Amino acid sequence: MALLHLPLPSTFKFHSPLANGARRPSWNYRPSSIRIPSYFMISVGFECKKRIKGQYESENATVRRSANYHPSIWKDEFIQSLSSQFKGVTYGKRLNHLIGEVKAMLKKAPSEDSLEQLELIDTLQRLGISYYFESEIKHVLKTLYNKRDLDDNKKDLYVTSLEFRLFRQHGFEISQVFSDFKDEIEISDNISFLGNINRILSLYEASFSSFENEDFLEKAKCFAINYLEKYMRRTRVDEVDMAMIKHALELPLHWRTSRMEARWFIDIYERKKDMNPILLEMAKLDFNILQSIYLEDLKSASSWWTSSRLGENLSFSRDRLMANFLWTIGTGFEPEFSYCRRMITKINSFITILDDIYDVYGTLDELELFTKAIERWDVNAIDEIPYYMKVYFLALHDSINEMAFQVFKDQEVDVIQYLHNMWIGLCKSYLQEAKWYHSNYKPTLEEYMDNAWVSISGPVILVHSYVFATSHIAKEELESLDKTNDIIRWSSTILRLADDLATSSDELKRGDVPKSIQCYMNDTGVSENDARNYIKHLINETWKKLNESEAENIALSQVIIQMSKNLARMAQCMYLNGDGYGIEQETKDHVLSLIIHPIPI
Repeated sequence: MALLHLPLPSTFKFHSPLANGARRPSWNYRPSSIRIPSYFMISVGFECKKRIKGQYESENATVRRSANYHPSIWKDEFIQSLSSQFKGVTYGKRLNHLIGEVKAMLKKAPSEDSLEQLELIDTLQRLGISYYFESEIKHVLKTLYNKRDLDDNKKDLYVTSLEFRLFRQHGFEISQVFSDFKDEIEISDNISFLGNINRILSLYEASFSSFENEDFLEKAKCFAINYLEKYMRRTRVDEVDMAMIKHALELPLHWRTSRMEARWFIDIYERKKDMNPILLEMAKLDFNILQSIYLEDLKSASSWWTSSRLGENLSFSRDRLMANFLWTIGTGFEPEFSYCRRMITKINSFITILDDIYDVYGTLDELELFTKAIERWDVNAIDEIPYYMKVYFLALHDSINEMAFQVFKDQEVDVIQYLHNMWIGLCKSYLQEAKWYHSNYKPTLEEYMDNAWVSISGPVILVHSYVFATSHIAKEELESLDKTNDIIRWSSTILRLADDLATSSDELKRGDVPKSIQCYMNDTGVSENDARNYIKHLINETWKKLNESEAENIALSQVIIQMSKNLARMAQCMYLNGDGYGIEQETKDHVLSLIIHPIPI
């Protein structure tokens, strides 16, 4: 067969980050000094289309399962029609002015009573604008941290809890500090004994920053939950307090994503009696300006998806472009991650199709051949796989190589093998589940989880996110990510368990392996309700491992650590009330509030 060898840049149009309006650092690129690896050369077979299309008719005879997915409610025409008024220079100037005012607030020397500064930092975080003030916040917390041993005064439970949570969150070493309140927490059964409800809310939120074996914090959590539930049954409860309690008990702050929390808290903060108008205006303006960036990111991703025609050619799979994009806001909302969001939307779309190939459409023989093709990563070695798999393979192969070449061109770092390894691992994990399904094998919970934290696709998403979001990729960090890194494992485990709680019933109906709930039921003989409670317990325990792994981390940068935590958070938000990924109506409100509707100013 005649082959045409072309350098990748001559074959493809690159989506230049700057040309698309995305913010991405520029590096000193010296073309003459770079040797392009051979696998960035594409081999295009002239007879490829004819050969693979000739197989299409014979594949129609194969009996295949169908999940009967609903078409997307978000059409490209609608997405391209969206616009925002908050892209102008005027709004940027006003935002910069407000940033200056808030910096002045933070630069005030912390007073003897640290509460004011702690509350300011907490409010900035909940409003979603703390990322502008990372160095100032670090300085304030470091000052307060260094003063702790000099302060002989017994602190209030509210202050102690807030301080503990913020110190833990920002990487300061701090052990359980609630011994002074042990008696109050363990013996109090009086609803009015502890006074201000903020004290208990603060204790509740702090308890989710715990590590393994911090038993007192677990007791404190149980106490706080019991107290808050009793408090809500009172006849007179302040409207804002009631909203804050319900919100916290639904999902703690530590488990929530920044943008979703900001959108909710801005409305609550506006109703607070001690609301600061400068903070409120800045939060609204920042939210709307970022929303205008998200719209451009979404339009770019939607244009790619439409032009790829993957949704048409592989119509058995879910068309979930909007949900795939929404996840990227949850994992990296900041403006500098625009390019990353666009690329990870593509990665998420490829993962969705791959999941449907292995879970629903492919036969076991086809899946085994396809897994080998992914391992080989060679467009000239795909003769044995069916037409629909060829379509997918060629699209994936070309896209990943293109992305890797862009990184190589920008940073002179070769990442293709690391990205390829992630896809091999994902396909092997999918294949294992397919083998279990076709042999009617019921894995133990341990067997299931050893495979399922990979098959949920967390490692693929996070390694690619690191590559697209990092301005200076470190080879040592890539090596660490390529291996079984605890932070990625615990994040992916939470993603898997949250997904199972929301989707396992529907997936079993359309034909899938037992999920964690069913595995635990098979292992122990307990009811489904008890199994679900146990999986929730596992999520809580895994968060403790993730918290501790972050505190002990010396290998990974903050970018990948925060994205790993945010992936776990996004899972719990998206699957809180059902399948927020597979059923688009479940995520419609999130899309409207985060991407489409600005906040009135």
